Amino acid sequence: MATRAGGKTLTKLVAPEAAVAAAEPRTQRRQPETGRYLLQVDRQTKRSFPTVEAAEQAGRVIKKNYPVLQVSIYDPVDCVATLIQAE
Repeated sequence: MATRAGGKTLTKLVAPEAAVAAAEPRTQRRQPETGRYLLQVDRQTKRSFPTVEAAEQAGRVIKKNYPVLQVSIYDPVDCVATLIQAE
């Protein structure tokens, strides 16, 4: 049986911005926390805040809606965790 010589090849055109996005590997790692104060719900970090007041406000909203959960603000710089109490 004879083989074909000079067959057609198909090429796919890729947009330049799509090529850059495809070059970055996808991971499931979380992005590093940007704020100093970490909001923790049942000892799981949910979000970070730049000020303790903003973290406490978000924690109080969660604690008000779900009083059974343990909500705390953790400061990794001073190694201090503050529990949010139900009102």
